[in-house]
Amino acid sequence: MQETKTMDLRQAVWLDFRLAVLFTVIAPLILLGWTFQVKSNPIWRSLVIYWRVSSLLAISVYLLIAANPLAYLTGWLARILIPVGLWFWKDINDAVDILPGKLAFAYRAWRWAMAFYCAIGTVFGLQFLPCVVGRQPACTVLAEVPLAFKELLHRGVPVNTLGFWGILGLAVYVLYFGVFLTVGLPRTGRFALRG
Repeated sequence: MQETKTMDLRQAVWLDFRLAVLFTVIAPLILLGWTFQVKSNPIWRSLVIYWRVSSLLAISVYLLIAANPLAYLTGWLARILIPVGLWFWKDINDAVDILPGKLAFAYRAWRWAMAFYCAIGTVFGLQFLPCVVGRQPACTVLAEVPLAFKELLHRGVPVNTLGFWGILGLAVYVLYFGVFLTVGLPRTGRFALRG
């Protein structure tokens, strides 16, 4: 029975990884290229904000490679921050809502899909939050994906080196986010296109 649960969890984790690659990497890269070609400023700005916010997912992967328990928390928080980053900006939302064309339609569809995917991922990720304070069987299953990623793209690179880059990335992310919350947000409010 326990083995079946672990196998089901493993399949769900790998499905989530595949969906994450599709929704959080491939689709926004295609949209970014398309936006660059069409020169749609509101969508461009929203995608730049998206990449800044979603970098927490990449940081989480590197933390997981190094078996840093903070990764379980940062990965879960990323699923909350991504839709907030996509929907928070009033001026971008208003501008995108009136944009005509296929790019605007594709962007709006992707943004809704991301909100749905992140909502499901946030609920799914709740079972991994106890991994922040202690090892459990589910923790090992979730760590399999980043280790496979390491073998694919970073074969031969020591785990500690990748973990160092994860910690450094997290430190920069927290610093940047702190400056945004204390300086940027009070100055601009929900308007991303100011300045």
